[in-house]
Amino acid sequence: MKKTILLGLTIAMLTACSQKANTATTNNTEQTVAEQPDTEQLIGGTEVGQRYIDIELPGIQGNKVSVSDYVGSNKFTLVDFWASWCGPCRAEMPYVVKAYTDFHAKGFEVVGVSLDNNREAWLAAIEQLRMPWPQMSDLKGWECAGAALYNIRSIPANVLIDQHGTIVAKDLRGDNLLQTVANLLK
Repeated sequence: MKKTILLGLTIAMLTACSQKANTATTNNTEQTVAEQPDTEQLIGGTEVGQRYIDIELPGIQGNKVSVSDYVGSNKFTLVDFWASWCGPCRAEMPYVVKAYTDFHAKGFEVVGVSLDNNREAWLAAIEQLRMPWPQMSDLKGWECAGAALYNIRSIPANVLIDQHGTIVAKDLRGDNLLQTVANLLK
């Protein structure tokens, strides 16, 4: 019984941060409010073994932050898609912080891509969760340009990129994130 309840709660938490289809009804016709990019148009950048797609969005100071600023200068760069309002993202963040703390000096970087739409909540979460790495957001929520490039439909999500620009892993969570980075930096 307890396992069933825990499974139900886990599923509910995971789906809580999934994108819902944005639709509007006009003259009895349902239309998509925001179209997602056609996955056939996404050349690389979404699967392990493919070259990453660069993302450039405003950082916390309003300056432009680009993933490409970090990929070539680090052995591995984790692009972490998250939001302040996402419970599973917040639950996952201690693992990302630990990976950053343990491996940053060895060539591991994290770049956060937030799907927030409230600047104050975004900045407060960065401080509360003690996330010292570069952050970016266009503050458009699920319409985030960076998330669209990677066809992100639920968060937390991430891609791990090597210094040559190849995606080496995706959606690393918990101890799996820590073990994968540790093994790659041996």
